Amino acid sequence: MLKSLLYKIKSYAAGIPESRLLIILALVVGLGSGIAAVLLKQMVHFFEWILTGWFNTPADSLLFLLYPGLGMLLAFLFVKYIIKDNIGHGVTKVLLAVSKNESKIKPHNMWSSVSASSVTIGFGGSVGAEAPIVYTGAAIGSNVARAMGLSYKNMTILLGCGAAGAVAGIFKAPLAGVLFTLEILLFNMSMTSLLPFVISSITATTVSYLFLGSTVAFENDLTPFSIGNLPFYILFGIICGYASLYFTRTTLWLEDKIKSIQKPGRRWLISASCLGLLIFIFPPLYGEGYGVLTSLLMNNSDAAVGTSFFSKILTIEWVVPIFFLGVFFLKVFSMSFTNAGGGVGGTFGPTLFMGGVLGFVVVRALNLSGIVHPLPETNFVLVGMAGLMAGVMQAPLTAIFLIAEITGGYTLLMPLIITSAVSFATIRLYEPYSIYTKRIAKQGDLLTHDSDQAVLTLLKTDELIENDFSPIGLNQTLGDLVKVIAHSHRNIFPVVTPDGKMQGIVFLDDVREVMFDREKYTTRIPAYMKQVPEFVYYKEKMESVMNKFEYTGAWNLPVVDDKGKYLGFVSKSKIFSAYREQLQQVSHD
Repeated sequence: MLKSLLYKIKSYAAGIPESRLLIILALVVGLGSGIAAVLLKQMVHFFEWILTGWFNTPADSLLFLLYPGLGMLLAFLFVKYIIKDNIGHGVTKVLLAVSKNESKIKPHNMWSSVSASSVTIGFGGSVGAEAPIVYTGAAIGSNVARAMGLSYKNMTILLGCGAAGAVAGIFKAPLAGVLFTLEILLFNMSMTSLLPFVISSITATTVSYLFLGSTVAFENDLTPFSIGNLPFYILFGIICGYASLYFTRTTLWLEDKIKSIQKPGRRWLISASCLGLLIFIFPPLYGEGYGVLTSLLMNNSDAAVGTSFFSKILTIEWVVPIFFLGVFFLKVFSMSFTNAGGGVGGTFGPTLFMGGVLGFVVVRALNLSGIVHPLPETNFVLVGMAGLMAGVMQAPLTAIFLIAEITGGYTLLMPLIITSAVSFATIRLYEPYSIYTKRIAKQGDLLTHDSDQAVLTLLKTDELIENDFSPIGLNQTLGDLVKVIAHSHRNIFPVVTPDGKMQGIVFLDDVREVMFDREKYTTRIPAYMKQVPEFVYYKEKMESVMNKFEYTGAWNLPVVDDKGKYLGFVSKSKIFSAYREQLQQVSHD
């Protein structure tokens, strides 16, 4: 259906400027993203209903030991033998597609992430559906743009439209969809690019409303904001900042540890066993945990606990916050076991879950202590969702307005802003990058809102190599060089060994005075050779290359592979020309 629709649009679009065509395509992408979001939510709920909808007694929770591992196994087999591609960590993959792959995403990502994550989460995998749906929406936008033959600039915008529509569709939150794309995914977007994002978000939200109803994503029983509680929201923001630091560092460390287990079968067995045990002891860790959040927002902690063998112990007042404190700290472990063990899901949902649980734990403990006047637990559950999201994703605006939209909690806009801002400021003291960008920033592949840095990231050294320089052999003579000079239009001559390894450079100016002196034609090349000021490597990052040009003062630098074999030269003039072209591409005005 999508292909036929695009074919019709393409036939009618001949001669229409890309900027106008983009508006129509943004609507198409929003429609596709909205449908994908609805499908994912419905499939997750279907699996959950089939597997756990009949649970009535604590004995039923024994199946928690089996369900998550089975879902992870199904997802792992699906990805390995059908998709044959890595589809985990969707948001990071989208960022890499923009920076390294000209915003192109493989067509299978329009459906593969939805399929794998619905099984993973529906069977109890302790991850979120948001990253897979963002990857799906971005893939829809990317492939629509490619089918229509759009430029990199507009393909990137449509990719962003897909991501915005995905977030808007799954949460019924159009403003959050736009902010998520601008704040987390894309770089240096101008105001003129906002219209396609808004159209896509509104379209996806409308689709979600049509199929899922008009109620907010999280029902709640909030209390009006009291100015007297302001100091507690500030203090809670600091707590959220440190909790975000725990979330980010522990998640990345733990996933690396688990993935260091080489044998996939053994890795799955360990992850499935640990995850099943954690969920058996702490049932709120099952699945996304959004039902738990809704219960906490409705001031019903008993329902949030779920069906557990430890229900009798949980009737003791102080045991409840201690129980949920364990849930908070172990959610990172259950999420990491799910992802590293073969499941497909994201950190977006667990971030909201942990933030809400943290808010409940802090306020329930304060209220039980009696050292403060009773604080509204539901309010801090809601604010905690925003606080942790602002810290982990380092996206305070998205956090503020997403939580306000999905809960209808605009009456708490002031504490949302305060807690999110304080949490963001706190984690920035320790971590300059979000959980999505930390790894790719270390690799030098992260695009930022700094135009200069973004352009340097997009430029690829291997695409700027000039190979019209004529090499001369290390064992050859001046007479041989004169013959080479006669057929060359360059004034630099790389000196190479018989196996192609570069040894130095001969400049035309250095032999100009002797090149007509036939008596010196038998002189070996090393007599005129100069050392290379610096080598550039084939896949070296452009920022590093520019640093080499700066401290050497050279205008041309030779490019070699990792074995030192000569490949060509890269020049300042070539880089500056490519820089200007790329700058026009990333400028979205």
